[in-house]
Amino acid sequence: MMQYSKLIDYYEKLAATRKKLEKRDILAELYKDCNEEDLHIVVQLSMGVLYTAGQEELGIAREMVRRTIAKTYGVKEIEVTKKFASTGDLGLTAEFFAKNKRQMSLGKKELTINNVFDNLRKLPSISGSGSQERKMALISELLSHASPREAKFIVRTILGDMRIGVAAGIVRDAIATAFNQEAKDVEKIFNIVGDFGLVAQMAKKGKMKAEIVIGRPLRVMLAERSPGLKEALEEFDNPALEIKYDGLRIAVHKENKEVKIFSRRMENITKQFPEIVLWSRENIKAKQCIIEGEALAVDSEGKPLPFQVLSRRIQRKYDIERMVKEIPVQINFFDLLYYNKENYMHKPLRERWDKLKKIIKETNNFRLADHIETKDYKEANKFYKHSLKIGQEGVIVKNIDAHYQPGKRVGYWLKVKEILEPLDLVVVGAEWGEGKRAKWFSSLLLACKGRDDKFLPTGKMASGLTEQQLEEVTKKLKNLVVKEHGKTVDVKPELVIEVGYEEIQKSPKYPTGYALRFPRLLRIRDPSDKGPEDVNTVKDIEKFFRMQKRGK
Repeated sequence: MMQYSKLIDYYEKLAATRKKLEKRDILAELYKDCNEEDLHIVVQLSMGVLYTAGQEELGIAREMVRRTIAKTYGVKEIEVTKKFASTGDLGLTAEFFAKNKRQMSLGKKELTINNVFDNLRKLPSISGSGSQERKMALISELLSHASPREAKFIVRTILGDMRIGVAAGIVRDAIATAFNQEAKDVEKIFNIVGDFGLVAQMAKKGKMKAEIVIGRPLRVMLAERSPGLKEALEEFDNPALEIKYDGLRIAVHKENKEVKIFSRRMENITKQFPEIVLWSRENIKAKQCIIEGEALAVDSEGKPLPFQVLSRRIQRKYDIERMVKEIPVQINFFDLLYYNKENYMHKPLRERWDKLKKIIKETNNFRLADHIETKDYKEANKFYKHSLKIGQEGVIVKNIDAHYQPGKRVGYWLKVKEILEPLDLVVVGAEWGEGKRAKWFSSLLLACKGRDDKFLPTGKMASGLTEQQLEEVTKKLKNLVVKEHGKTVDVKPELVIEVGYEEIQKSPKYPTGYALRFPRLLRIRDPSDKGPEDVNTVKDIEKFFRMQKRGK
């Protein structure tokens, strides 16, 4: 069993370089040095994660970690708060107090990777009366046995803030390098199993073939933006059009009577939608299947409601029966990925759609997506206008001869929307307001993803926010503050918002080279729908900039 201190050696090597190839080689050395049992845990810990997609999240607030550091090292909470203000990193704060601790723990033992991994994974299951104290005790037990540098990375792992520059792409390449595999093959397997630790074990054995498993989420295929409907129709010999619904993309996994529901980000949201489980049992004619669709909130007459309404269903963990009645949903299915022990992803959309139509028994709220197949612009435009009229975002134009490519934007699906493409950006900084807005963050620093997966600021949003939005944003950002500079703060890149704007402009002010003119908040993204890894890239912004120029 690997000692945790050995993993820390590699963390420090990774933190010491900014070069992606060096990071890849450091990780490859680490992975290669692992036995099969340790490998899965080491890969996950190297990414700073304790669960694979679709499983639990720790959900530990920074305030609890501050209190735990104080308790473990016998100092006052105000001392921890002051140190954190100067370091901007609770990991460094824990390291400092571990070096200068006043209380020596009895029976101190060397930590293994299993000690850390297994104990931290227990945290989400602790609930009920006194749960906070029990969680703090479990974290404190680990910290009391940890060396200063181990304490630093235990805290960083808890908070999901490793600061070693390891992104999914580097892990993919490291697995390929360590076990003499092709990076594209590693990614292909990951798209199906959704777990780099498991992929690494497969690569170590030289068994690079993944089987779809009902109940294990898959990465979804993504659509690219098209300049317009005519251009999208011209891309494919045989196009199909479907309404682009303003909802939550879901995958329904069914095996006999067992049904699980996963979000776009592969999170298990089965408990939040018991009616979809029931409908799937009754209306899907298949022993085994994985089908994709879009869930919409609807009113009493079946008319679609804004996504923000549906978001309340996703976030709710309790009073589910009441939410089912208050916020009914409608499901619109558009793809079939697996049917009765057969992988359908390799089949053309034409076959997937034909089979899907046969196995879905439609009702008012459990139905197939509106779908037409045409190359005729007039017919397609009529369908597009209908989508806008009923309050949806536009259409997806699909190549009906193409297979399904999980985890990719490969040009098989093209989205056509009426307005300039909104951007999903992550908040990386904020500034306290003045006057009656002094109690809120009233200016937000927004960032996209750079070419090396780092977040690059590309504009500020300082107006157009209602008081209700300011209050909601401030509440979410307070727990994400990592450093304060007077009235401005740096925040952990976690809160994703959808941003509208008048246009994209070239600007030397931001590292992207672009800025947004009159940005406005369209909605706060639900974490199960879009996370920091899903935000738009510099490449996207460059593309939208060129598209808007052509449209003028």
